[in-house]
Amino acid sequence: MRKSSDQPAPLGDLLRTMATRVKKVDLNVIEEIRALWPTLVEPVVAQACRPEFVKNRVLVISVSSGAFAQQIALDQEAILEGLAPLKDRAPKSLKTVQKA
Repeated sequence: MRKSSDQPAPLGDLLRTMATRVKKVDLNVIEEIRALWPTLVEPVVAQACRPEFVKNRVLVISVSSGAFAQQIALDQEAILEGLAPLKDRAPKSLKTVQKA
């Protein structure tokens, strides 16, 4: 019989735990990065490119074209500096992947 204080864990918490264990992905940090994203890049880049996840301190960003991948590469230093407030959770490098 369940006690009234035995409540199921929220689904979001369970998914974060599983993602961390399976892929070494921190879903909390990606939420913070997505909130900062519009302040790190130009508006057109922010709309066409999306931070997807951080794995092994590499921020993976989906881009809509090679031109945007090149722009991310050019802005890499500024983007990483803008993420420095995340301290030990901040990515150390960026990787772009083209959206299908």
